[in-house]
Amino acid sequence: MARPALDPASTLPKDGTAGTLVGRVHRPGLGASVVAIRDGGLFDVTAHFPTTADLFDQPDPAAALKAVAGERFGELAEILANTASEAQGAGKPVLLSPIDVQAVKAAGVTFALSMVERVIEEQAKGVPERASAIRTEIGEIIGGELKGLKPGSPAAEALKAHLIQRGLWSQYLEVGIGPDAEIFTKAPVLSSVGTGADVGLHPISTWNNPEPEVVLVISSAGRIVGATLGNDVNLRDVEGRSALLLGKAKDNNASASLGPFVRLFDATFGVDQVRAMKVSLTVSGEDGFVMQGASDMAAISRDVEDLARQAIGPHHQYPDGLVLYCGTLFAPIQDREAPGKGFTHKLDDVVTIASAELGSLTNRVRLSTECPPWTYGLRNLMADLAARRGR
Repeated sequence: MARPALDPASTLPKDGTAGTLVGRVHRPGLGASVVAIRDGGLFDVTAHFPTTADLFDQPDPAAALKAVAGERFGELAEILANTASEAQGAGKPVLLSPIDVQAVKAAGVTFALSMVERVIEEQAKGVPERASAIRTEIGEIIGGELKGLKPGSPAAEALKAHLIQRGLWSQYLEVGIGPDAEIFTKAPVLSSVGTGADVGLHPISTWNNPEPEVVLVISSAGRIVGATLGNDVNLRDVEGRSALLLGKAKDNNASASLGPFVRLFDATFGVDQVRAMKVSLTVSGEDGFVMQGASDMAAISRDVEDLARQAIGPHHQYPDGLVLYCGTLFAPIQDREAPGKGFTHKLDDVVTIASAELGSLTNRVRLSTECPPWTYGLRNLMADLAARRGR
């Protein structure tokens, strides 16, 4: 299957460029460039903000971006067409992940439904055929007791004691209803991919799924300054075998997708909009299979500001800021082939994650060994920025 087509109407938020949108574009001869997405096209603002981290650390990032004109270098439709081409632009500008030097972190087990699915994975030991029976046996029991429960509360502690007594306690329930959130490193700096790119599955995995998530953009001071969409590509069989394999399940070539753009907080968009956001998911396969799902941020167990505080603060600093995947309500149980085997990806699936506020993030699924290798690192970025200053 060819790369999915990209167009401004589906990529942009429902209100188009009314918000303050920032992204990154690879410009031949210049390298990774910070760009503003405006009604009049794409504007390179790298001369003012060499990295997105420089922009996000401004006292008011949205106002700072609006205050600079930048260099107009193309139309969004043109850049999207380059990005979607099989040759990835062939020497033309293409979209990148909208972040650069930030740490890429993720919060796990933040929704009750996905919490139950993690327990099921653990009980199934990574074997999908076992999941259906286990889901019937314990899913309704745990799910009902978790509904509306505030993590770390006295009620949560009482439920923990009750579940231990019934032999149903799990490490996933500990981070789901206990006081401490699960915060882990999703990907190395500069390794995330953007819309139109391929996302990668480790070749050993036979049970896996997309995870549609809202991703917080956090400054080095710990302020949430915006948001974007993410696909926290997940290998259910690998993590199900052992939670100690989380790194192998989560951090592989092209396994962290972000985009299409960061929407900065301004008069049109803020943290309350993030709290109420609904994120949709569509998976379309060459076999004619279509799966649709959704994740509603109103159902999250931990508030997004609490997640940010648990990720950055006196206990842990990020001098270049960070982005934080917030977790997902979505846990696919729809059978794709044989009954009881549940959902797993097939190569060339097209995954689209979308919200009215943030637009859509679209990727094609490949093996991590077949995705373009990650070659553009910090030394490349520093060299490109130094060359710009010399011009």
